[in-house]
Amino acid sequence: MHDYPIILFLAILTLAYGLISRVSERMPITAPMIFVTVGIAVGPLGLGWFDSTLEDSVIRLVAEITLVSILFVEASTIDLKALLRERDLSIRLLCIGLPLTMILSTFAAAALFPEMSWWLLALMAFMLSPTDAALGQAVVTSERVPPTIRRAIATESGLNDGLVLPPILICMAALGAGASHVEVEGPSYWTAFIAAQLLLGPLAGSLVGWVGGFAVDYCATRALMSPTFQRLAAVCLAVVAWALAEEIGGNGYIAAFVGGLLLGIRHESVRERVQDYAEAEGEQLTLFVFLVFGLAMVPTFIDLWTWESWLYALLCLTVLRMLPVFLSLFGSPLSAGDRLFVGWFGPRGIASVLYLEMVVLDLGAGGMDQMLGVVVLTVLLSVFLHGLSAVPLTRLYGQGAAPAPPVLTERSGAQN
Repeated sequence: MHDYPIILFLAILTLAYGLISRVSERMPITAPMIFVTVGIAVGPLGLGWFDSTLEDSVIRLVAEITLVSILFVEASTIDLKALLRERDLSIRLLCIGLPLTMILSTFAAAALFPEMSWWLLALMAFMLSPTDAALGQAVVTSERVPPTIRRAIATESGLNDGLVLPPILICMAALGAGASHVEVEGPSYWTAFIAAQLLLGPLAGSLVGWVGGFAVDYCATRALMSPTFQRLAAVCLAVVAWALAEEIGGNGYIAAFVGGLLLGIRHESVRERVQDYAEAEGEQLTLFVFLVFGLAMVPTFIDLWTWESWLYALLCLTVLRMLPVFLSLFGSPLSAGDRLFVGWFGPRGIASVLYLEMVVLDLGAGGMDQMLGVVVLTVLLSVFLHGLSAVPLTRLYGQGAAPAPPVLTERSGAQN
């Protein structure tokens, strides 16, 4: 299939949504919900206008650039010094909540899918562990929610997708990932793999992030670089870090994340312009991925959704997320209701979709159809459940009541 029709359709859809975007901000209907729904409607499950697959060249290219850009830009928004100095809720969520979520999700998957290997179970759990604050945008932008909670949710979302990358890559290696499909056996392979992925990637990323950021900072503050190109610097630096790491045998995605984390820009106004990329160009790439999600991913795996898939997806969005968050915030100033509120707003979104695409491109879907189907179902439910609940729950929270999420009412009462 030629790529032009879907690109044309995306451009028209983005423009049409943009024309009413101000109106949609006041409604519990998010842009990802609209793009996923439209994707399903025009794909094989609906009108059949498009019949894209995950292997289409344009989809692969956009997915890779989107993942690299998101990892870089989100990491660049984190103030590491402030994060370590404050030791706030984000540290608890990332250092306690995230590992607990990964562990509990793996064992829950083993109970529901005993036919899967442990590597496959862990890969599925890890892919579904990172959160996407954009799916509950009303929460992180609302003045009704205390700044500490908004910052915690946003910081967690910005860092956890990069933190789960190394274990995801290890699982992929154990399942035969990589262009050469090297058989995983013996300590020598693991030593070489860990050295390449966890050392060379960060080395390339830190070099590009610091040197590239310093160059942008220097030229921008001396009126040598226009604001337009300061914005474009984000994707340029992200791609350079990614490509350099791949060239020297490291992992490009880890490099992009580390590059953003160590971005050498000191002037706040320059850093804000660089990060503005995510507000426009990055948003368009993200919406394209959600369109493809509804267009190609949902139709591909919908027939594989068993009752076990539905149960695990719901558990991922509730107990397997909320219990670790509740425990990780124990002893903090937050009430039980606050902790449940933070736990519920851990949507599974763009990172999980892009990791799924990465796995399919490197490993193929053969033998992993059921696992990939669970990931797609979980993200689909999250897009709508978190999108629809963000505005009303935020309003209730602002009135002094942090209610338990709809799907966890009884359990929440038991925990309190």
